[in-house]
Amino acid sequence: MCPSHDGDSPVVEPNPAGDDPNVTLRALKQRIQQQEILAELGVVALHGASLDKLLTETARLAAEGLRAQFSKVLEYMPAENRFLVRAGVGWQEGVVGQATIGADLESPAGFALRTGKPVISNHLENEERFRTPEILRQHGIHRAMNVILQGDGRPFGVLEVDSRSDEKFVEQDLAFLQGAANILGMAIERERHQQSLEAALERHQVLLKEMSHRVKNSLMIVSSLLHLQASDVGDATLTAHLEEAAHRVSAVAKAHDRLIHGGNVERMDLGKYIETIGKDLDASVAHCVIHIEACHGIEIPADRAISVAMIVNELITNAAKYAYKGRTGGEIWVSLTENGDSALTISVRDRGDGLPPGFDLARPKGLGMRIVTSFVQQLKGTLQIRDRNPGVEFVVSLPRPAPAR
Repeated sequence: MCPSHDGDSPVVEPNPAGDDPNVTLRALKQRIQQQEILAELGVVALHGASLDKLLTETARLAAEGLRAQFSKVLEYMPAENRFLVRAGVGWQEGVVGQATIGADLESPAGFALRTGKPVISNHLENEERFRTPEILRQHGIHRAMNVILQGDGRPFGVLEVDSRSDEKFVEQDLAFLQGAANILGMAIERERHQQSLEAALERHQVLLKEMSHRVKNSLMIVSSLLHLQASDVGDATLTAHLEEAAHRVSAVAKAHDRLIHGGNVERMDLGKYIETIGKDLDASVAHCVIHIEACHGIEIPADRAISVAMIVNELITNAAKYAYKGRTGGEIWVSLTENGDSALTISVRDRGDGLPPGFDLARPKGLGMRIVTSFVQQLKGTLQIRDRNPGVEFVVSLPRPAPAR
């Protein structure tokens, strides 16, 4: 059984101080080296090294700072109440990543984990306080030192340094090892927080996709109902209005469909989205051919992409309705280009009859143009009309939003 200990003092064997000046100088040099090693380890941790690399570096530097042949990071596995040798130096093949050690109070590492107190044992072969793990016996290890790896949350495990030599570990060595463990513990906690954030983000992405899926289905139902009503209303004018409304609803539904199948549920590739809208309209306005030239890779927030798509939808629909009125067919060109790093330009052009007399962009009469001007203002953009003779071109210039971080 383990003896009881008061306070937070380490479990350590007595080590009388010697008066040999050579020993004192050597000890001083070792303490300086240990401080340099802690600084080096801190830099590695701050540079964001992967957890596996940091565990290995900590084991290596801990052994170097204590002039020991062996060191290991023991990860606690609660389900088995054992430690896994997660990283280490000096061990035979098959130990690191595979070997396990008991985590009960009868082992030095288990005691350090359970009590939070560091443990020094300089005579394992005569040790009566703890059971000497078999892995240490197999490697001929005479002494060991253990400190807990503790972050803000649950303990990760124990950092242990082992040696075959007869030179004793002292409490100053313990301060160095605890410093290394503290640096590693903070890095482990940072890794845990990062994993938690990534898991939360993944759940957020799943929920957003599920929401977009339901919104898309609801909008497609609304669009289908509008199409059915349009075919059954018996009034040509009302049928046209209902069909336009159905296309508007469908345009928004397509945006949510792209969000479901895309890798990012908050941003969309505007070029691909406009191509999708153009293809849908190309099938519905049989008397016109729609040509789409849209740059890919222009990612903007989903809500802005939907607003842009509504602008494009209305401009294409208007061109199909009015530019080639009374004709058997015509062509419509749609383009999306980048204007430097700060602006986007969207153009919808036809070769039709031009604008009707009295057309005033500042006071549009039709619902389609009112929708266009409203969304352009909402996006803080500008709308220009160019006479192409024949035809007309609507040019929308929009500020490009900052890229996602």
